[in-house]
Amino acid sequence: METPPRDPPLRFGMFMGPFHATNLDPTLALERDLRLIQHLDQLGFDEAWVGEHHSGGFEIIAAPEVFIAAAAERTKHIRLGTGVKSLPYHHPFAVAETMAQLDHMTRGRVMFGVGPGALPSDAAMIGLKPAHMRPRMDEAFDCVARLLRGETVTRKTDWFELCGARLSVGCYTQPTMPLAVASIRSPAGVQAAGRHGASVLVLSGVDDAALIQHLSNWRIYEETCAAHGHAASRENWSFAIQMHLAETREQAKREVQYGIEKWIGYANDIVPAPNPVPRGLPDPADWVINNKRAIIGTPDDAVAEIERMLEITGGFGGLLVFAHDWANFAATKRSLELIAEEVRPRINRANWLRQASYDRNAPIQEGNRALARAGVEEAMARFANEKSR
Repeated sequence: METPPRDPPLRFGMFMGPFHATNLDPTLALERDLRLIQHLDQLGFDEAWVGEHHSGGFEIIAAPEVFIAAAAERTKHIRLGTGVKSLPYHHPFAVAETMAQLDHMTRGRVMFGVGPGALPSDAAMIGLKPAHMRPRMDEAFDCVARLLRGETVTRKTDWFELCGARLSVGCYTQPTMPLAVASIRSPAGVQAAGRHGASVLVLSGVDDAALIQHLSNWRIYEETCAAHGHAASRENWSFAIQMHLAETREQAKREVQYGIEKWIGYANDIVPAPNPVPRGLPDPADWVINNKRAIIGTPDDAVAEIERMLEITGGFGGLLVFAHDWANFAATKRSLELIAEEVRPRINRANWLRQASYDRNAPIQEGNRALARAGVEEAMARFANEKSR
């Protein structure tokens, strides 16, 4: 039975913190990040989200808007988002003006993703306490969203003031560019997204417990959207996961030996998320696979895991691959090629018409061969007849 394509198709993209071990030259690392975005664009990936970090040594992009402006000049189609802009670190009017300008410079390819800031070490340097980050993000996001829609905003808080503030140019995309909020564990992110009808960017493992927790948060998002007059669509729900693929599972496991231990060290030493991958494992790749913290394997493995994610959650709109140096640069690019070549078309059933055409004609091949032979024989007879005249 013919299976029609997924409607709408699952979007594929990248969530670029990025993760670079401290042995890699930072200038080269930033150049490779730009080249990776170009590679994604050429492979037909839909989107890339670029993070903001200021400490810890691994995630080295401090100004995602600057990076996006450079990436936009090197690409043609891929949409580029802040993934995410840490709103408590910035005055909301400056953020809104910058994003509106970037919207024009990219001709509407920019997306605005926000969060409270992931690293306490970032906040500490500018005198902010972790407990203040989420409330400040909510205050700033409420104002930035209104400013991007062209509204005039007056508001005074204990850390910023807006006095009849209004953008001088406004957005290229009307009524506003796509908005998104990061969600890791708590429902705070989905509540902030629901108030504005924004998308949800989930940073997740692929284990059942994590997926069920995010499904619970999604229901809170639906309720919040309804309470604020927005329609919740699963197309606006994206999952960012760790993934590395190769032609065989053994090859994929060998390739991630290049950098997975350094990433585990960073997750334990710097990132505040609970339950990091343990240090000193005899085979980190096996542990990650067996505990479903990531997908390491073949395109077949990836398709099976993504289908399982879709089944448990009831469906979502986007799958984002974390940018990391688990494998070297050449193997990383090949992994992305395998996603584009084999995973994306199977998940989205992009070749259903081609396969239907193949399946319809293969069983009647002998008849087609007979018809072709008859055509050749007829042409030869006609030629011989004309030559004899």
